[in-house]
Amino acid sequence: MSDVFANRRSRLRRKLKALTTSGALITDPINVRYLSGFTGDSSYLLIVGEREILISDSRFETQIAQECAGLAVEIRDASLTTEKLVSRVIAKLKPRALAIEADSISKANYDALASSLKSTALLDTIGLVNAQRAIKDKSELDAIRGSIRVAQKAFQSVCAQLLATQSEQEVAFEIENQIRRLGGEGCAFAPIVGVGAQAALPHGRPGKTQIGDAPFVLIDWGAKVCGYMSDLTRVLVTAKISPKFQRVYQTVLRAQQAAIDRIRPRADVRQIDSAARSVIAEAGFGKYFGHGLGHGFGLEIHELPRLSPISEGVLEPGMVVTVEPGIYLPDWGGIRIEDDVLVTPDGHEVLTNLPRDWESHQVDCAK
Repeated sequence: MSDVFANRRSRLRRKLKALTTSGALITDPINVRYLSGFTGDSSYLLIVGEREILISDSRFETQIAQECAGLAVEIRDASLTTEKLVSRVIAKLKPRALAIEADSISKANYDALASSLKSTALLDTIGLVNAQRAIKDKSELDAIRGSIRVAQKAFQSVCAQLLATQSEQEVAFEIENQIRRLGGEGCAFAPIVGVGAQAALPHGRPGKTQIGDAPFVLIDWGAKVCGYMSDLTRVLVTAKISPKFQRVYQTVLRAQQAAIDRIRPRADVRQIDSAARSVIAEAGFGKYFGHGLGHGFGLEIHELPRLSPISEGVLEPGMVVTVEPGIYLPDWGGIRIEDDVLVTPDGHEVLTNLPRDWESHQVDCAK
C-alpha cells in the first residue's frame, strides 16, 4: 500500500516541476492523508525535490509509524508549535520556491511562514492536490465500491423494517446504525430523510414527521468505508400515489438517464448537466431544479469534478461522479434519484445497482 502513496507523491512532484517550484507544503488534512496514508490531524506534508517529510507531533508518533512506514518524519513536542517546526524544517532544505495550499492554510499561519522564510518564495495555489484526487486509482475505486455495497445493504435493511410510525429522525439514526453494523465507519454525511412535503427541501433535516404521514419519502444517504464515501438517493412509496407523482418521478428518471448516457471521457461537464436539465425543462418543471446535476466524491463527499451549468472542464477516465437530478415542488414534495457513476476508458459504469423505478421501491410499512 505504501507504493500507492509514493506514486501519488510522484505525480504531484511532476506537477510541481511544471510550476517551476522547488516543492510544496501540504496543509489540508485530507490531502495529507491522500498523499501519505496518515489518518490523523494537525500535521503537514513537506515535499522538496526528492525529500518527503511528514511534520507532526508526539501524539501521533506511533500512529505514523504504523500508517506511514518509510516516510521521513519530524515530530515536535509541547515546547514547539507546528508552525515553528515547519519553518525550521523548510529553512534547512532551503527551497527556492514553495507551493502553498492557499485555500487551506490560515492567513495568520501564512504570514508567519512568509516572515520566517526570507529566502523562500511562497507560491499560492488552489486545488493543486484536489485536481489530482479527481482521478481515482484502483485502491480508491475498491474503497468506493466497498462503501457503495455497505450503503446499499444498509438501505435495504432499513426498508425491510420500515414502520409508518417511525419519524424521519428515527430512520436517519437507523441508517447509520446499519452502516456501522455492516462494518462502515459511519455515514458519509448526515442522512436526509424527507416525508412528503419535506422532500421539497433538497438538504432538509430529518424531523419528527412520521413515515406514514405522506405516501412517499425521499432518502439521501451514503456510507464511509476506508475513508471513502458513497452518495445515493431513492424515493420510497409507502401508500397509493397520484398521477402527478408518477409524472414527476418519470421526468426525473428520464433526466438522469439522459445525463448518464452522455458520460464518457472528454465529455463536457456542462453538456452533461444540460442533458438532464433540458428534459426537466421540457416537462415544465425547469424552475424547480435549482442545484447542479452532480459532483465528484471520494475522501470527501464533494470533490472535483462538478456537473453544473457554470462548471468548466471535461471528464477523464477514473473520475467518479454523482448524477442526481431533482424536481422540488413547494408544499407537495420533491423527487430526486441519485447514482454513482465511474468514467471508464470507453464510456461509463454505474457503480450503484439499486433499482431506479418507483415500482421497485414500494414499501409496506403498515405492519
